[in-house]
Amino acid sequence: MKKIFKFLLPWFLSSLFMKNVNFYKSLNLPFFAPPPILFAIVWPILYLLIAISIYKISKIGFSKEYKYFLIANYIFNQSFTFLFFNLKSIILGTLSSILSLITAIFLFLETKKSNKKTSYLLIPYLIWLIFASILSISILFLN
Repeated sequence: MKKIFKFLLPWFLSSLFMKNVNFYKSLNLPFFAPPPILFAIVWPILYLLIAISIYKISKIGFSKEYKYFLIANYIFNQSFTFLFFNLKSIILGTLSSILSLITAIFLFLETKKSNKKTSYLLIPYLIWLIFASILSISILFLN
């Protein structure tokens, strides 16, 4: 578990940025927008799955492409909270969400090349990012 923790810790960096839940609640939200508490439940689970997948791939060795998509995905994923909640920029948050999804797809494919079973750990992340991107785009259009 200690080895997985070193891969898990960086994914919680965005939690250092205070989330302005009132900003989220003040927006015109689509009917399918979840309550803020759901995000606090889902993201730690997803981060744990991501960390486990990174750990398993680290045992095999990181390809150049894997590293590229992992770093890009990490940057876009972590920037969402700052852009959306701190800067209150719905458009930049939406862009970050979409780029997180795109890089996560490539990360999944690169993981699958190395270890098919390990790539399954990223499927919930992909599903959540599809939902998050649809939610972000909907919020953008409603506001």
